[in-house]
Amino acid sequence: MTGRVISVNLGIVTEAEWAGDASGRSGIDKRPADGRVHVHGEGLAGDFIGERAHHGGPDKAVYAYAEEDAAWWAAELGRRVAPGAFGENLTTRAVDVTGAVIGERWAIGSAVLQVSMPRTPCTTFAGFWGVPDLIKRFTVRARPGAYLRVLGEGEIGAGDRVEVLDRPAHGVTVGEVFRALNLEPELLPRLLHAEELPERVREKARRRVAAG
Repeated sequence: MTGRVISVNLGIVTEAEWAGDASGRSGIDKRPADGRVHVHGEGLAGDFIGERAHHGGPDKAVYAYAEEDAAWWAAELGRRVAPGAFGENLTTRAVDVTGAVIGERWAIGSAVLQVSMPRTPCTTFAGFWGVPDLIKRFTVRARPGAYLRVLGEGEIGAGDRVEVLDRPAHGVTVGEVFRALNLEPELLPRLLHAEELPERVREKARRRVAAG
């Protein structure tokens, strides 16, 4: 089956006590957009991002999450999980997001995106879902979704194919990075081979490797 985007989701302003931003506003509640959406270097046009210290920016411009992983959570929690419920901009189908190699490039619509790093769950996520132990459960599940850089601006929309243009030879995946940082420290040396990881992530791996 050809990988596709089934929904492009944009954040709305949500004010809540659990919002991580000092202003009490969050953009984690993302809703499917009508029509095509412009993708630029900082993300999607019209997407509200509340806590910019931890969200958005070139290395986290776009967040993708797999429909198949969302279905697992729907069964686990016994409730509907709609597109955008993970705070993702792109809900995908038949795309191995967790198995994507750091640095691989995706052509979607007229845009070119690059896999940069996994998502790290936060208290805002748990508050939005109303599941107090969600961070722990999300971490153990280790299907975090992928942040993407924008290498080429363009327009994307629901139904667009996700075409992998190339894949770095180092083979370090989104899932490996997440597990190395959160569950399996023995994987940390692998991260040093993935030059496309954000430098702050590689530096964290170096420090932990050096500390033994």
